[in-house]
Amino acid sequence: MNRIHLAVLWHMHQPQYRDPETGTYVLPWTRLHATKDYWGMVKLLEEFPRFHATVNMVPSLCMQLEEYASGKFNEPWFTLAFKNANELTREDKTEILARAFQVNHERLMSRWARFVELYEWSLPAGGAQALITFTARDWRDLQVLSQLAWMDEEWFTKDEVVSRLANRGKDFTEKDKAELKAKQLELIGMVLPECRRAAARGQVEISTTPFYHPILPLLCDSDIARVANPGTPLPRRAFRRPEDAREQLRRAKENHERVFGTKPVGLWPSEGSVSDQSLTIAAEEGFQWFGTDEGVLGRTLNVGFFRDASGIAANAERLYEPWRLQFATTGITGLFRDHHLSDLIGFVYSRMDAAAAAADLHGRLRHIGESVRTDHPLTVCLFLDGENAWEYYPGNGRQFLREFYRRISNDEDFRALTASETIAAAGNVPITPGIFPASWINANFDVWIGHQEDVTAWDLLWDAREAYARAVEASEKKRTNAPGPEGLAEAQESLLAAEGSDWTWWYGPEHSTANDEEFDALYRKHLTGVYLALGQAAPEELAKPIKRKPERAYQLPPSTNLKIKVDGVDSSYFEWLGAGVYSPERRGGSMHGRVYYLRELRYGFEEERFVMRVDCFQDSLAEVEDPEFRIILGGAEEMTVVVNLERGRMKEFAVEKGRVCLLDPTLLAAAAFKKTLEVAVHKSALDLNGMTKFRLGVALWHGGLPIDVLPAEGFLEVLLGEENSAWPVE
Repeated sequence: MNRIHLAVLWHMHQPQYRDPETGTYVLPWTRLHATKDYWGMVKLLEEFPRFHATVNMVPSLCMQLEEYASGKFNEPWFTLAFKNANELTREDKTEILARAFQVNHERLMSRWARFVELYEWSLPAGGAQALITFTARDWRDLQVLSQLAWMDEEWFTKDEVVSRLANRGKDFTEKDKAELKAKQLELIGMVLPECRRAAARGQVEISTTPFYHPILPLLCDSDIARVANPGTPLPRRAFRRPEDAREQLRRAKENHERVFGTKPVGLWPSEGSVSDQSLTIAAEEGFQWFGTDEGVLGRTLNVGFFRDASGIAANAERLYEPWRLQFATTGITGLFRDHHLSDLIGFVYSRMDAAAAAADLHGRLRHIGESVRTDHPLTVCLFLDGENAWEYYPGNGRQFLREFYRRISNDEDFRALTASETIAAAGNVPITPGIFPASWINANFDVWIGHQEDVTAWDLLWDAREAYARAVEASEKKRTNAPGPEGLAEAQESLLAAEGSDWTWWYGPEHSTANDEEFDALYRKHLTGVYLALGQAAPEELAKPIKRKPERAYQLPPSTNLKIKVDGVDSSYFEWLGAGVYSPERRGGSMHGRVYYLRELRYGFEEERFVMRVDCFQDSLAEVEDPEFRIILGGAEEMTVVVNLERGRMKEFAVEKGRVCLLDPTLLAAAAFKKTLEVAVHKSALDLNGMTKFRLGVALWHGGLPIDVLPAEGFLEVLLGEENSAWPVE
């Protein structure tokens, strides 16, 4: 078989959770992953000296680890977790119930029957019952177990204190709690020294990321998102600050050299996000290699890497080698991860027996070596998150990793190398003149700029960046009331932190967490910190949440069949009596920076028609010139009724199916608008055979964009069946 050069990169990252105003750590994830993952992931490699790897340490993570290791930090959950149980206030207990169970229930909580018991006892009345019934013993056990769950696997077996507490599993004392607190701080203090030791013995290469983990291509030019996805919504003013991209890289280099004692040569661009402009800057700053995903390489070379039934990629010989990007005056070498194999580690092998999973991965790699014929060794890259996947594995993934490292180390057809070693061993590297601008997720930037919430975040960032630029100019020209050097430095720090990718990761529909509100608030605090440092009042918009919560709404299903005259007016009180109702808690005009236009939706069934009525906030609607309503009905095939208004009256309506506008809409539907919008759709137009429900949604559009929707979350489910006062299921 072809020899395989295996490049494994573990990416270690947490955003800056430190509140810029108070210095308080708003969320505990840096500390908890430090005790569960960071030290052990590096220490484990020492057992397999032939297995070399790359560990990527994000500078903003290193900065937090240093502060935690010093013991001089303020994290309320840490303080509360180790507070004397007899001194807990009602507010303390409420916070413990909110925080303690934010842990993987299947793998981490289930280790201790007592932890599961406390969780189950906490459920009645949303925790209110536990506030009354939990004893000091219960609170103490919950405090200890919530922290013990995040300790490193090796410490469960080899550390006297941690193993003793883990084996007992309940009935902890305040002394136990103090001992665990000391062990947590001890372990955190070992993370960065262990990385330095691994690098010093040549087994691990430590790479870096732009300081606050920003999406560099979007910092350079936010409009570049349209290259990968022409339909991506963009901020109303393009964010173009390549100088910020360079600053993030320079700070990363300085931090890396200070923490690890050497200059970094490797770069994991945040989220594998690359563009010609951002990589040119990286090369100019002295970086020699970068990593990203195979999807980016595929779009660069205009080829696909589709797998056959045995898992071998098309064009595999082009995937399994480094590529040199040669720009006009500089260049940089790229490594491209095998997306399929990396995702198996991240999302699939956790559900398998550890030995079987490691054997499967080893076998797949051998199959690549046996099937892909080239005249040089194959470079296969496994790049993925080094922390979040393991809580889904039994034993935090350690048995899987040991089995995998052992198999590769003992196989003479493999060399497990650092990224720099991999490139050096590759020999002649093919050259490409540029790279397709994209990230490692779907080969585009949609996660960070693909939704209106993302766009709002970028608009607010643009405003803060402009305020900072004007302040710098005022200082340079020595204008009156210009901020001093300290104020400018503080403002820049807050600005760079706000440029991180983690905030927009949580905006939009792709990702959500129990901490959405904290992430949203922390992003806006970083931006607020820019203005405060400059001696300016922060815009009112920064006081308003960006992340949308599901609307609270009054809902009723249909209770009787209807008979409606489609005329756009409320003909009588009884006409819509018995209709289904969706009525969110909204107010007309502007509320929390948001203008609402759609007030209420009613719907129901006639014998041969499905009928709908949309009531609007008339004053708000009057401010919109010639809007259009779009009513979406999702049966086997989606159907849209489009109603265009002109000067407050219906101009025309259309029916679209499969994105095709039908010639005569009156054969399928009827529509009218005067005081309200009324629409009826013939049963024959809705392909509902074999279906028990369909989707219903209403949107108001203006200027080619949706400006309001009902429901805010997307669609209602309309149930079929006579028991639902609907057509029978066919």
